[in-house]
Amino acid sequence: MRYRPFGRTGLQVSVVGFGCWPMAGDRYGAIEDDEAVKAIHRALDRGVNCVDTAPAYGAGHSEEVVARALEKRRRDVILVTKCGVKVPPPGQPGPLRDASRANILHEIDASLKRLRTDWVDVLLVHWPDAGTPFEESMLALEEVVASGRARFVGVSNFTGPMLAECMRTRRVDVSQVGYHMLDRRQERETFPYCLAEGIGVMGYGSLGHGLLTGAFTAATSFDPARDWRGHGVAFGQPIFRGENLKTNVRIAERLRREVAEPRGASLSQIALAWVLGHPAVSTALVGARTPAEVDANDAGAELELSAGERATIDAILAGAAGRVREFTPLRPALEPWGQEITAEV
Repeated sequence: MRYRPFGRTGLQVSVVGFGCWPMAGDRYGAIEDDEAVKAIHRALDRGVNCVDTAPAYGAGHSEEVVARALEKRRRDVILVTKCGVKVPPPGQPGPLRDASRANILHEIDASLKRLRTDWVDVLLVHWPDAGTPFEESMLALEEVVASGRARFVGVSNFTGPMLAECMRTRRVDVSQVGYHMLDRRQERETFPYCLAEGIGVMGYGSLGHGLLTGAFTAATSFDPARDWRGHGVAFGQPIFRGENLKTNVRIAERLRREVAEPRGASLSQIALAWVLGHPAVSTALVGARTPAEVDANDAGAELELSAGERATIDAILAGAAGRVREFTPLRPALEPWGQEITAEV
């Protein structure tokens, strides 16, 4: 496993981080908790030292699974959780964004209880909240740090200009954003800003939310009741919708055939290596359900793509469907992963 500076935190983070959204059990289909714990243990054994979760993942269930996995290994990891997205009781609409001071302070205490720890290494505001000034959220994060409940803080799904506004109140240590071959929106503003300011970057969706694993076919479908991809939209991009999904499955097959096979690698490994090729990225988050998936994915941490391979990838991706030019996270959407679609690329 390779490691990189985590912005200016002084921490060295593994280039692959363990993403725990699938452990919610309600957004990527069913998953066995025991297998999830084994997967985290396998990742730690392979040198992964960053585990990312959130209270919004399964209404806290993901954090509870992480607590089980880290019971005897808490000090081995950079533990990241989030705040600012409230999950209502069953039957009520949501989740809802709330990055107010009162809610941030409430959520960190609830998260620490579920995680069975006294502190997290990084606390992030999960999504920008149109109803709360960024200044209020950042001052609340500073309170959390001052009280010892988090070592570092930051934001998730904020644009470059939003980061700049936050930085006027308190330094953003870490920024987490979606980034993969089919979603390059962060390259325009967010990544240049993070590089200039020394902000650590966590990229999520590194395998295109499964599209870049080679596991899907043109006939693949998702149950909207158990899998968010069934709605067709991935964080504002309709890459899973109708004909777009069929087109992108063909794109993935070309990437496998023309880039992965000649390299003797899997498509997942190539996708991960591609994300890690951007100098702004500190760690690429990858979810896994089983130890075998951990082994299959993490080998991509050792790959480096040549300029020729990256050019081939760019040429193939020119035919991808459903990509969107602008990242517009500041909206009152109930489900942030199901945002409205803006102008396509």
